[in-house]
Order: sequence, then C-alpha cells, then structure tokens
Amino acid sequence: MTRLNWGMIGGGEGSQIGPVHRISAGLDGQFAMVAGALDAVPERGKAFAHSLGIAPDRCYGDWREMLEGERNRPDRLDLVTVATPNATHHAITKAFLEAGINVLCEKPMTVTLAEAEDIAATARRSGAVCAVNYGYTGYPLVRHMRAMVARGDLGQLRLAVVEFSHGFHADAADADNPRMRWRYDPAQAGQSGQFADCGIHALHMASYVSGQNARDLSSDFLSTIASRKLEDDAMVNVRMDGGTTVRLWTSSVAVGSFHGLNIRLFGEKGGLRWAQQWPDQLFWTPLNGRTEVIERGSADSPEAARATRIATGHSEGMLVAFANIYADLAEVIRAGRAGRAPDPLACQFPTAEDGLRSIAAIGAAVESAAQGGAWTDARPQSLRTS
Repeated sequence: MTRLNWGMIGGGEGSQIGPVHRISAGLDGQFAMVAGALDAVPERGKAFAHSLGIAPDRCYGDWREMLEGERNRPDRLDLVTVATPNATHHAITKAFLEAGINVLCEKPMTVTLAEAEDIAATARRSGAVCAVNYGYTGYPLVRHMRAMVARGDLGQLRLAVVEFSHGFHADAADADNPRMRWRYDPAQAGQSGQFADCGIHALHMASYVSGQNARDLSSDFLSTIASRKLEDDAMVNVRMDGGTTVRLWTSSVAVGSFHGLNIRLFGEKGGLRWAQQWPDQLFWTPLNGRTEVIERGSADSPEAARATRIATGHSEGMLVAFANIYADLAEVIRAGRAGRAPDPLACQFPTAEDGLRSIAAIGAAVESAAQGGAWTDARPQSLRTS
C-alpha cells in the first residue's frame, strides 16, 4: 500500500498538539509526512521540519510558500493538517481547499461565523475533504455511545450533562505565559476564550453522540483573572433540535481537574457515563437495572470494533483516538481516488459543517452572556430550516 502524502502547518518544536498529530497520522502507516511549515519563525520551522526527515525542498518558511510549492507537484499533498492559532485557520484552510488539497483543521475552525460559512461553502464547491479535529470522537467507546443512542438503547434521550474543565490556567502569576496568553487575547483567539477552546469540544461531543444539533442556548461567562479579556469559565444550557437538553460547564481555572472531558447521557430507558481520562470503560445503567461496565474491545457495535486496535485490558488512549480520525480520512481519500464509495464506518469524522455549527454556537454563547443569559439562536443562518 502506497502511503498518502501528508503535511503540517504549525505544530512546531515545543508545540503541545504537534507531536500528537505526527504520531497519530503515522500510526497506521497510511500517511507519510513529506512537507511542513511548522513555525511562525521561518528558519526555525525549516530546521525543525528537516530534523523530522522532510526533504529540504519541502521544508517551508510559511504556509503560502508551502501552498505554492505543493500546488502543482505530481506528488503533492493528499492531506494537510492546520495546527496554527485560531485567527489564521480561515485563510490557510480556504487556500488549500481551493487548491483541491484535503484539510484537517484544528478547532475552532475559524474565529467568525462569516469565515466558517465561507469554509463550509468552499469545501462544498471544491470537492476537497474538510475535517475539523474534534479528536476525542475517535475513541472507540465514544463511537459506541453514538451507536447505542442511534439504535435506541436509551430510548428518547432527555438530558446530556457534559464538562471540559481543567486548572492549568488558574495561576494569575503565569498569565503572561505565551502558551496560554493567546487563548484569552481576542486578536488571536477570537471572540471567546475557554468556551471556544474547550467548551466546544464538550458541545460537539454532546451533538456527536446524541445525533442532534444545538438549536438555542443560554450562557454565563466569567473571567476570574482580571488581566484576561476573554472568559476562563462558562456555564451553558443548550436546547437541541431533537428535544434533548444539554447542561455544559467548561473551565480553565478548576484547580485539581487535570483534563475533565466527561459526558453523561440520560434517556427514558437508561443512562451512560464516560470520561476521557478513563476512556476504556463506559458505564451503562438500564432503567431499574444494575450498572454494567462496557470495556473497550467488548462493545457490541461495528463502530466501536473498527476504532479498536488492541485487546481489552490494554490502554489505547488519545493517540489512537486521533489516529482513528486519520484512518477515516485515509479511507475517504483513497475511495475518492478509486472512484468508489468509502466504507460508511469511515464517514464519522467531524466535518466543516460541524465546525460551522460550533462557530455559530460560540457566537450565540458570547451574545447570550453579554445579555445576561438570554436565550439565543445557536444555529448558523445557512442551516436553519425554520
């Protein structure tokens, strides 16, 4: 099997997310990293790319140089991952999509709703794949939750309670650390801080497993450190278009919480509970019954089976979850090349439409918080049906 050509923009030396993508993209031998523009400082980025084994002529100083270098190559990129600060996502993603190059964009997809609408439209027009990296959807038991809801195991889903809380930004003395400062700077992060950074992971998770999308929401934002222009804590209530209510809390100042992406589902026939820090166990409680622990590797759905790599009892984790997104994209790209339909189980990755819905929800949450929690329509205008 010939490996697909993959490149990366951002994610340079010292990056938190860069190594995760590089390991995950290569895990199945589907992608070869052949190009990169890895740092805002061109020479530093080129040097790091070369240290990763990329040929000198494909170690680029910036994304524009990379686009021009790759656009007309006979062996050009099959997929590029965009892992740069939020404010740059729109320009980079749009340019590569217009060149017919498939894109996996880190979340949030853009910083404004107009930009998100533009990306979704560009993806449709170009025919290139545009995926958004809600990477936690690659966990086998998350996909099993989605399958259980879809096949009716829970009956009508009443409530989803989700949170994404951590305490790594709680130290006011560390507020000028470049790795966190940009997250609360509107010029780089956009209109929202913690909700756009982590809260939309929780909201997308609720949408992903429920099969429903946010209709309207009410939010309360809090900035606990005075120097921050954007929120570091948010509470959001969401009414979904399928009738489920979502209770969402997200925080970056929750001291003692080390990751805190958790989801609980409550339906008329039972409830489910899953936490990203303990991803190999899913807790299922049927109505009036005893709680059952579903171990990764023993879940009875093809969705979970496809996403499971090793035997039950051996931890997989975040790298494999991300790798499942890359495996999905590889199948879809190969199917497109061959002129065949992709495996339906590979079509579960988050798309530009998911990214668009997230940006609309961010804007609605910002507006709601500014209006004291007023209920606000969370749907993008292009996807409203009534």
